[in-house]
Amino acid sequence: MEAVIVLLPGDGIGPDVTECAKKVMQAVADQYDHSLTFKEELMGGAAIDACGDPLPPATIDSCEASDAVFLGAVGGPKWSDPNAAIRPEQGLLKLRSVLGVYANLRPVKIYEELAGASPLKSEILEGVDLLVVRELTGGIYFGEKRRDAESASDLCLYHVHEIERIVRAAARLAAGRRKKLSSVDKANVLETSRLWRDVTDRVMAAEFADIEVETLLVDAAAMHLLSRPSDFDVIVTENMFGDILTDEASMLAGSMGMLPSASLGDSERGLYEPIHGSAPDIAGLGIANPCGAIASAALLLRHSLGLEREAAAVEMAIGAAITSGVRTADIAAVGEDKVSTTEMTDAIIRCLN
Repeated sequence: MEAVIVLLPGDGIGPDVTECAKKVMQAVADQYDHSLTFKEELMGGAAIDACGDPLPPATIDSCEASDAVFLGAVGGPKWSDPNAAIRPEQGLLKLRSVLGVYANLRPVKIYEELAGASPLKSEILEGVDLLVVRELTGGIYFGEKRRDAESASDLCLYHVHEIERIVRAAARLAAGRRKKLSSVDKANVLETSRLWRDVTDRVMAAEFADIEVETLLVDAAAMHLLSRPSDFDVIVTENMFGDILTDEASMLAGSMGMLPSASLGDSERGLYEPIHGSAPDIAGLGIANPCGAIASAALLLRHSLGLEREAAAVEMAIGAAITSGVRTADIAAVGEDKVSTTEMTDAIIRCLN
């Protein structure tokens, strides 16, 4: 097949891990006889420095003309002033809107060999294989914002259709897994959460009666995510809750550097990125963990290009490299040898089959 993939390296370690993801995707293309064209564009702080816009028009045009978009990371201390008129994160929010991606998928799977890298006891981690589905374009992040000298407000707004589509997306994913959906809200306090719960209950009863539904308040979900994570299959929740819970869930895997994400909408074009931040303190040092970025590339192959066999091969290659003992610094135990970003990537490519 032929496909055009836009690469947005962004800031910090973004360029480091984006290059690794590109290298793996090219290796897959060579091995399975596909033709992938990569176009690199500016986004985030790098784009602000170059042209004063975190998401330039040329980048938008390329993304809209592509088959998939891969993002490294955006942001850093240089652009971290929350009062600044222009910030890297504005580019990310706008890109999600431009691409129409509303469902953020964040899978969390534990490699047995890395159980020691997590701060949790290994017996708690046994059997953990969960997927968080976060609503991505509504809620408090996108609501009207006001501030004066004495007060500030952020409007949290959800419409019925926004809740329906994310719940349906999560339920369809649950149907292909263990048929269990955990819906997370704060219905004891928030009106938006009461709407969320009502809509979820209606959609699930009418359309997905064969799926077990568990409803949790977000504070309870945060606790259970660390005390009984293996009980979860698919978790669906609103924008801010999902943002927080998925960062918490990264500790199950031992490092944020291990985890991928996919942001999807109604078209096949998606936005793919590792969940870690820009980590500017290690940018360019060659020690960043590329596994989350490479796993995100696997999700790109699966969801946007329809290459399930190739996506599975990449995921198996990551596991094989881990099993063979290859470790970047963030997942290495005391006394274990550590490899560079490039060496980890090369090890994964060698394990492709």
